[in-house]
Amino acid sequence: MVRKNEKDKKADLDFEISFFERLLEKNPDFSRALMVLGNAYTERGDFKKGLEVDQRLSRMLNDDPIVYYNLACSYSLLGLIDEACVALKKALGLGYDDFEYIKKDPDLENLRKDEKFSFFLKEPGR
Repeated sequence: MVRKNEKDKKADLDFEISFFERLLEKNPDFSRALMVLGNAYTERGDFKKGLEVDQRLSRMLNDDPIVYYNLACSYSLLGLIDEACVALKKALGLGYDDFEYIKKDPDLENLRKDEKFSFFLKEPGR
């Protein structure tokens, strides 16, 4: 198995971001491309751009629990805890139910440090 070094990973991310940005210039409402682009921004550490994409997706797909989960992650990464709580609550309300992943997702680390996080561990029916 060939492992990529950090330089190669960055080059791959830069290529991916460039590709999807160009694709979205031609088709700005291509939600799947936006999802990939938002994830690539976040993986590259450009959390503000990732948040902008997630906010855009939440306006486009306002009933998608994954979109709101990703929005909560973006807010958390930027330390916007109140906003992260609102987005995560919406994701749960729309049916997101992977509580084990919520407990360990590194993107939610800032939110987990906040006292409000314990609210999200109360699964329905418990």
